[in-house]
Amino acid sequence: MGQNLILNMNDHGFVVCAYNRTTDKVDAFLKNEAKGTKVIGAKSLEDMVSKLKKPRRVMMLVKAGSAVDDFINKLIPLLEKGDIIIDGGNSEYQDTTRRVKECREKGILFVGSGVSGGEDGARYGPSLMPGIHEDAWPHIKPIFQGIAAKAGGEPCCDWVGNGGAGHFVKMVHNGIEYGDMQLICEAYDLMKSALNMTPDEMSKVFEEWNKGELDSFLIEITTNILKFKDTDGKPLVEKIRDSAGQKGTGKWTAIAALDYGMPVTLIGESVFSRCLSSLIDERQKASTVLKGPAVAVYKGDKKKFLDSIRQALYASKIISYAQGFMLMREAAKIYDWNLNYGGIALMWRGGCIIRSAFLGNIKTAFERDPELTNLLLDGFFSEAVQSCQASWREVVAQGALLGVPTPAFSTALAFYDGYRRDRLPANLLQAQRDYFGAHTYELLNAPGKFIHTNWTGHGGNVSASTYDA
Repeated sequence: MGQNLILNMNDHGFVVCAYNRTTDKVDAFLKNEAKGTKVIGAKSLEDMVSKLKKPRRVMMLVKAGSAVDDFINKLIPLLEKGDIIIDGGNSEYQDTTRRVKECREKGILFVGSGVSGGEDGARYGPSLMPGIHEDAWPHIKPIFQGIAAKAGGEPCCDWVGNGGAGHFVKMVHNGIEYGDMQLICEAYDLMKSALNMTPDEMSKVFEEWNKGELDSFLIEITTNILKFKDTDGKPLVEKIRDSAGQKGTGKWTAIAALDYGMPVTLIGESVFSRCLSSLIDERQKASTVLKGPAVAVYKGDKKKFLDSIRQALYASKIISYAQGFMLMREAAKIYDWNLNYGGIALMWRGGCIIRSAFLGNIKTAFERDPELTNLLLDGFFSEAVQSCQASWREVVAQGALLGVPTPAFSTALAFYDGYRRDRLPANLLQAQRDYFGAHTYELLNAPGKFIHTNWTGHGGNVSASTYDA
């Protein structure tokens, strides 16, 4: 990522100084990938800082956590007031908020920027989500918007907000990425397990889907993965161990959702699905003990069911993005970030892993109503989900009947049904809480007034104290 960003900056006319604590890597980079460019190297941090123009802009891409703090601590004594440190890694947004404050106290401007697009995006145009102090943005803007991917002629990069805003938006981006990937995997599983389709057949289906409303990078690479053959001519995907890894950003999104009381259920379920996949030894043992439906193959109109899977994927994808934007809106209230939600959708239109034509509709929705509280309340998205819901319900129901797990499809549908209900069974839940713990409840005709009932006649009339969890 770091090397490719350097080459990208060089392509756009910026002179970059490259540094790595393993100086042999810098030498090899200058002799190979950067040969013939204006990129210069540094033998030490002191050497690098001495070669930079003021205000110095130092961008690091290192592993999240203590490695970032260690680098900052080594760098700050070498910098001067007004210099800028940019963290382009996947740091946790609260760490970034802390680092912004600590650096500001020493006169240094700290930038936490999400960078998405992988190695290829870094080289030819990533999506960049900088959380920047206003004073730093003019010094960063020409570089970042110059190297960023372009969508409709606009750079997929803009100032997100202060503090940890950039890394929070990138975290939500990664959470949505978890959701998108899990949804595609469930569609693949239904095709494979319920419809007995081959990888080549599935590849052609995804290729066709990529020409419509599901047009996206992840659908595109799924098409390519499914048709890729190993050296023996057999599909490589079927040889890969079904135990998924993760680096934490999806988990961070789910934790933030719990912290802020936002029902980001699809991303949470996607994280748990990866956790379940990692229990591979237990699952293999359970497969010999636990029984499911006797018939696991769909017996109806397979072409129609395949289209139902497409519609379920589209509707569930809408739910995933709706939940992600709900979380960003809530965090913006808490941290006083002035997030531009349409602008964020534009940043994700190109260069990043979740880039898709679908994001243009999100940008338009927020242009129509900048105060939109939920994407599902926009006319385009409400009509899209409603037109898909019969097929969506069919897919979830058939998955249950056939024993093919669809956790992301199912939780997306459950959220939709819960969100559209004007009354949920939480009234009974509140009564239960008050019965066993005197936690009180509100009446429909007196919201804001908390009441305790002595349900048993011997429980007393003293209510428990309340707190927000």
